[in-house]
Amino acid sequence: MDNDYKPDLITLIDEDNVEHNFEILDIIENEKGVFYALYPIFDSAEETVEDSGEYYIMEVIEEDGEEQLAEVEDNALLDELSAVFEKHFDELFDDVDDEE
Repeated sequence: MDNDYKPDLITLIDEDNVEHNFEILDIIENEKGVFYALYPIFDSAEETVEDSGEYYIMEVIEEDGEEQLAEVEDNALLDELSAVFEKHFDELFDDVDDEE
């Protein structure tokens, strides 16, 4: 078993200057932009267990000449991106199951 997995982590700072840590699950780049699927990283095992297991979809935007991540506010686009991310996740886990 290969234990070399290291997650890609990112820290985002919200409007209240509070840091939030996430694992980057996947990135989609298409004609509509660049989008990240992010899963929150918690400080305690209890918080992790109590979490709903939902991930966040964020969009790369440019503000003041800098790239930033922002919530996707278009519900139709969010649904479309969710379907693509879910398909990627299914393919990823199918590959893992095939290896066992």
